[in-house]
Amino acid sequence: MTAERALRTAAPHALLDAVRGVLVDQYAADTVELFLADYGLTVLQPVSALPHTSKPVPVHNSPEGRAFAAQEPCVERLSPDRARVHLPVTVRGDRLGVLSVTFGGGEPAVRKQMAELAEIAEVLGHEMVVADRDTDLYLQARRKDRLTLAAEMQWQLLPGRSCARPEFELGAQLEPAYAIFGDNFDWSATADHLMLYVTNGMGEGIEAALLTNLAVNALRNARRAGLPVADQAALADQAVYAHYRGRSYLSMLMFDFELATGRAWVVDAGSPRTLRLRGRTVERISMEAQLPLGMFEETDYVAQEFRVEPGDRLVFVSDGVYDVASPKGETYGDEALTRAIQATRLLPAAEVPRAILRELTGHRGRSTPDDDALVVCLDWHGR
Repeated sequence: MTAERALRTAAPHALLDAVRGVLVDQYAADTVELFLADYGLTVLQPVSALPHTSKPVPVHNSPEGRAFAAQEPCVERLSPDRARVHLPVTVRGDRLGVLSVTFGGGEPAVRKQMAELAEIAEVLGHEMVVADRDTDLYLQARRKDRLTLAAEMQWQLLPGRSCARPEFELGAQLEPAYAIFGDNFDWSATADHLMLYVTNGMGEGIEAALLTNLAVNALRNARRAGLPVADQAALADQAVYAHYRGRSYLSMLMFDFELATGRAWVVDAGSPRTLRLRGRTVERISMEAQLPLGMFEETDYVAQEFRVEPGDRLVFVSDGVYDVASPKGETYGDEALTRAIQATRLLPAAEVPRAILRELTGHRGRSTPDDDALVVCLDWHGR
């Protein structure tokens, strides 16, 4: 494939030029633009001009945004003999942005080439992930504002914002995206297991980011040593306590799902909440509460058993969601969360966190929150 060869031999910062050259020469494209989703998932930022001199495209109410949200190519008819196709750029379920290509020849000509164009967009996404090791270009392109240093540390710690496998789909989002503190999520999948971690951090700014970085990397170290989830919690607890001596600690919800059966082993060490949508019924899932990580020396953790069934949706939230007060002082709570989960039940998992956080903004009555707000959505398909 000509496009794949061109992308793999291009310099990391020149991927757009490489794909543009192929689409112009081989497919007679008129224009080629690449847009990446910003950290807040509100706009699609153009990659072609840095610093941003081109106008970003809203995720809502734009053809590019429709392709991004639906994860399907969207054809925009510009005139009888001219059309633009917007192609999602996605890597293993992680939605990066949209490749927009304009052609002469009208909509029928575009649709004849749709399968090949979609494949080119997919290859571009994979090459961008590799290129991020060697250039800041694509990270810079995601920013409509400057990140705080704490937010920079937290975003670099995350695995992505969505992930898809035949057995499950995941989506997650943090707010305020450009000034997050200590909330975090992490996941890792093998042939047989999915491990999912939801962190409700303590403190603000750099101190919160440092605390979360220590805990998450301690968990990863234990996980990569092949330890079960309860032992991961114990080792992360020791690492945090050894450094902070109980002055700082953090809440964590840890799941180890067995992909073949839906059985899970859970450690609930603090305040993140779990709600399950099964059919049309939403219920809060209560686990045996255990001590937050790093609160006391040498805490023992015990994993509880839990089971998910095909069709289940699990939604995990931090206290920056359920404790948010309205202008009248009413907390968001489980009742409002239940309504939001039911209202978003037809959306894919990757879209749910953003939709719930948008509802939360309406409840709060102002755009800027006082605390981190984290939402993670897991759709379980099973085998």
